[in-house]
Amino acid sequence: MSEKEAALKDEKLKEFIISFDETLPAKEITYQVVLADKLLVAHAVKRGVPGVLFEEINTNSPFDDRWWSSFLNINIRTLQRYRKAKDHIFKPIQSEKIFELAEVINLGNEVFDSPEQFNSWLNMPSPALGNEKPIDLLDTSYGKDLVLAELNNIEYGIFV
Repeated sequence: MSEKEAALKDEKLKEFIISFDETLPAKEITYQVVLADKLLVAHAVKRGVPGVLFEEINTNSPFDDRWWSSFLNINIRTLQRYRKAKDHIFKPIQSEKIFELAEVINLGNEVFDSPEQFNSWLNMPSPALGNEKPIDLLDTSYGKDLVLAELNNIEYGIFV
């Protein structure tokens, strides 16, 4: 991605977020700021995640299109078509799932030293999760909560 494209993407993301809270200074809007503010997330879910925000989340993600299409319950070709359409807005139910996974991605990238280590952990059976792979639990909200709890346990050195 060129610098010009990256700047345009950042500008579109900032416009989207400022539309919910005009008191936010544009220079302070980052991916982490959005995830930390549950009210912003709730508004974004209702309005629908724009493609530019999905791409920002995906750049930090260990998931490929196959996983995303599974998580969002859409055909992989449909997802690829959405990604090509720069102005696509995801439905609220898909938007909620995108933000749920963004929480996992954000925490996983903080807990592990590298995205590769996080990806490896996601794909290994975990005794704390009933010997299931964490990635296999991410298709439900309850599974996502279990994975987040386990990531928090790892972060604080609590091993069960």
